[in-house]
Amino acid sequence: MSALSELNEEMALCEDCELSRSRSRVVPGEGSERAAIFFIGEAPGWHEDQQGRPFVGPAGHFLDELLASIGLKRQDVYISNVVKCRPPSNRDPLPLEMRTCRRWLDRQIEIIRPKMIVALGRYSLAQFFPRDSIGKVHGTARKKGGVIYYAMYHPAAALHQGSFRRVIQEDMLKIPSLLAQAEQVEEAEPQAQQLSMF
Repeated sequence: MSALSELNEEMALCEDCELSRSRSRVVPGEGSERAAIFFIGEAPGWHEDQQGRPFVGPAGHFLDELLASIGLKRQDVYISNVVKCRPPSNRDPLPLEMRTCRRWLDRQIEIIRPKMIVALGRYSLAQFFPRDSIGKVHGTARKKGGVIYYAMYHPAAALHQGSFRRVIQEDMLKIPSLLAQAEQVEEAEPQAQQLSMF
């Protein structure tokens, strides 16, 4: 059994916060254990809670379209959320829930060791850069500990407000060149740890 499968089994038994009492299923995440890109959303919704899979509702269909626009499929990347259980009535995850669930996210990142983490939405961004506003930093990347962190609006934003659709599509199209640049930068300056905005 792979390290990720073992972790998923552990997660399925988690009762560390109140969300464990109202969920139908834990939604650990899915995709390649060797993914170069790790997409992190906020929390599972109703569809995800029913199926135990991330991003399978309307926002997930848009994410599939976005991946296709850069020549990728779900199985090429890894997709998960900040919290692994659906908050009641799809409310925003609470700070305590996000802190409690953080250990699962950290372990996923350790196992996958992605080259790029894409923070989808403000709650995901806040896990890594709590002082940043998604409205100001979406479409920008920075490097920390050899990993590129890239901020995007959550795909659900386009469902609620059509004007976000094009912005999200444009931000997605930057990902392949950011990854390519990052590999060149790392080879040229293996010691470089400073944050760089692309």
